[in-house]
Amino acid sequence: MNDIPDATTLAFFRERLRKAGVIEELFEKFESYLRSQGLEARGGQIIDATLVPFLRQRNSREDNKEIKENRMPEGWDENPNRLQQKDLDARWVKKNGINHYGYKNNICIDVEHGFIRRYAVTPANIHDSQMLPMLLDPENTDDYVWADSAYAGERFEDLLNLGGFESCIHEKGSRNHPLSDAAKERNRIKSAIRACVEHVFGCMTMSMGGKMTRKIGLERNKAWWGLKNLTFNFLRYLLRKDRGLALA
Repeated sequence: MNDIPDATTLAFFRERLRKAGVIEELFEKFESYLRSQGLEARGGQIIDATLVPFLRQRNSREDNKEIKENRMPEGWDENPNRLQQKDLDARWVKKNGINHYGYKNNICIDVEHGFIRRYAVTPANIHDSQMLPMLLDPENTDDYVWADSAYAGERFEDLLNLGGFESCIHEKGSRNHPLSDAAKERNRIKSAIRACVEHVFGCMTMSMGGKMTRKIGLERNKAWWGLKNLTFNFLRYLLRKDRGLALA
C-alpha cells in the first residue's frame, strides 16, 4: 500500500508527460504493440463521441460572451489566482433539449477487437461530424464505417467514398421527410454493431472513475483523455489476454 503513488505524485507526472508532448506518442506505441501481437484493427470501424462534463463556471453574461468569442474577459488577467480556476476552452452544447457544459471525447474503435484506434478531444460545441476526417483509420483491414445519424450527410458519404470506405452510417430523417419503415429497419441492423462503441463509454463511466473532468483547459483535458483512452486499451488487452484471446 505504501508503494502506491498518491494523487499529487500522479498529477505532477501527468503534467510532465503533457508538457513533454509524449502522450499521443505513447498511444501510438501501444497501437504498434497491439499490431505486433496480431491485434491490428479489423472488421471495420465505429466512430462516436461522448460528452465530458465540466464544473459549471459562475460567470456573468458579459464574461461568457467574451469567452465564447475567444477573448479573455476584462480584468481577469489582473487576478492570476482567480484565472487559474477559470476554464476559457470549455463550451456549452444542447443535446436532446438539455444543456451540457464541457468537452467531448471523440473515438474510433475497430469492430473485431474493440480497441480505441484514434481519438480527438474537443470543446463540447464542436459537432461530432467535424471530427470524422481526423478519426477515420486507414489501417483497418476492412472498409466499413459505422456511426450514428450525427455523421449523416451527403458530404460525409462523399468523404468516405473518396477514402475508399463503405458507409454504414445511420440514416437520418427530418420533420418533412421522416424515415421509412425500411430505413428504420436498416438502422436497427446497423445498431447491432454500432452499439459496441457504447460499451467503451460504459466502461469509462462504470469502471474508470466516470467521465466528469476537473482538468482546466483544452490542453490538460487532451492529456487526461489521451491517458484515459490509453488506459482503456491497456485494460482491454489484459482482459483479452486473460481470456486467451490475444494472438501471439
